[in-house]
Amino acid sequence: MQIAILSFFHYFTIMFKKRENVFEVEEGKFFSPKFDENGLIPVTTTDSSSGELLMHGYMNMESLKKTIETKEAHYWSRSKKALWHKGKTSGFVQKVIDLRIDDDQDALWMSVDIGNGASCHVGYKSCFYRSIPLGPIKNAEEIELDFKEKKKKFDPKEVYKGQPNPTKL
Repeated sequence: MQIAILSFFHYFTIMFKKRENVFEVEEGKFFSPKFDENGLIPVTTTDSSSGELLMHGYMNMESLKKTIETKEAHYWSRSKKALWHKGKTSGFVQKVIDLRIDDDQDALWMSVDIGNGASCHVGYKSCFYRSIPLGPIKNAEEIELDFKEKKKKFDPKEVYKGQPNPTKL
């Protein structure tokens, strides 16, 4: 019991390398992520086999550590204000193939394997399933989106039965 408590305490006290100078952040070999004022860092997630953009999310320190340690994507849900193990409910767990940090270490790019699954809570493979038409805007209130994915991978009403929709107006 005492070992488990010490392991739990140790897990939440580990910090990433302190950001001490620009050269070390940009050219150094140590991971020094910069979290925003809410303790979050943005993450762009793509499919490792196709390169398709799947989703954009956020991680806090805990979800980033869990992602690194488990090799499965964990995010911070801003709508639920809770840690979120991607795919725990739907079964479409994102297995991390590659995790990269940008030049000033304030954004992440994660390449994942979702098999034949999906990453969107609406049921599509990608959260970016619609395209915005380009060109002159006649009426901004009547821009019609073009659905690039025609068929959902799953029925969200069945998969998330009884759970509130994370989309907020």
